[in-house]
Amino acid sequence: MLNFGKMRYDNVRVKEFTERGDYVNIYDIAKLSGVSIATVSRVVNGSPRVSEKTKQKVLAVIQESEYTPNVFARGLGLDSMKTIGILCPDISDLYMSEAVSYLEKSLQNYGYDCILGCSGNGQQEKERHARSLLSKRIDTLILVGSTYAGTGKDPAETDYIRAAAEKVPVFLINSYVEGENIYCAYGDEWRGAYDVTQALLRRGKKRILFLSDSHTYSARQKLAGYEQALSDAGYPIRGELKFYVKDEIHYVKEMLLAHRTLEFDSVLACNDSLAVGALKYAGARGIRVPEELSVVGYNNSRMAVCCEPELTSVDNRLERLCNDAVDRMLLVLKGETAVDQVRKIPCEIVKRCSTDF
Repeated sequence: MLNFGKMRYDNVRVKEFTERGDYVNIYDIAKLSGVSIATVSRVVNGSPRVSEKTKQKVLAVIQESEYTPNVFARGLGLDSMKTIGILCPDISDLYMSEAVSYLEKSLQNYGYDCILGCSGNGQQEKERHARSLLSKRIDTLILVGSTYAGTGKDPAETDYIRAAAEKVPVFLINSYVEGENIYCAYGDEWRGAYDVTQALLRRGKKRILFLSDSHTYSARQKLAGYEQALSDAGYPIRGELKFYVKDEIHYVKEMLLAHRTLEFDSVLACNDSLAVGALKYAGARGIRVPEELSVVGYNNSRMAVCCEPELTSVDNRLERLCNDAVDRMLLVLKGETAVDQVRKIPCEIVKRCSTDF
């Protein structure tokens, strides 16, 4: 017979926590007990791989907090609702919609349902949407897009992600945030931008225009790769050749037309829609592509083959990033502890007719 009265644990914290009305899950039990979620899982499932002392400590916290494991999820050894929360800035964005599609199909194959939230890029809205999804008793939170890594100016911008990771595992697609119970998968954007800039330089391009629509983690990595390639080749980094514009095709076209005196012989854009705007500018000016102007996009989206000429684009392997995140998520939810927190996937240059590579 278990003697809970003899166990020593932080029952004051348990009492304060439960009186707040928060939903107590396996991650809370692990934190309050001072053990890993895998250990709590083993206790809940009656595994002999736990010492009697640890078992008694965990069971004491479980009794005090009135934690009730979901009997339908015992096969996974977790308190599982079989529901995953997915958060992206804007589902109308082609990159985001493709990512959510890959994730949803993969998760459905394993019997998981999804709840989608669209947060925009504002700090308060991102935090509010994350809290909203957590209130749905999700098993995992997946954040799609580098906006969730913040601007790099203030580490506190990502504190809400670390707070969420105290409740459930958090997976980031195409982004990086450091913290316990946070798992990241992203393309090597720095290397992708570096390699494609080098390829342009080898084709005799000397004035490469860099187009970006944000200052996200991904955009910063691409800019750093672009600048390093120029520097390594002995070319100056020209401020007038770095443009930040709205992610609207016709806006890009009109903006470039308004800068007719700006000299550039190639374009590296942070996404394919910005690159298509550059192609439309070339069409309006009667500039031949790729003979007089080379244009490279990013993400290798369907947009890259819907324009004329078809667009050379850097593929950051989105489908692989999503599938990798789901594979690691399943391991984490099964209580595995040796799961890589960071996966960096090599990018690939997909050559089409907008360059003469």
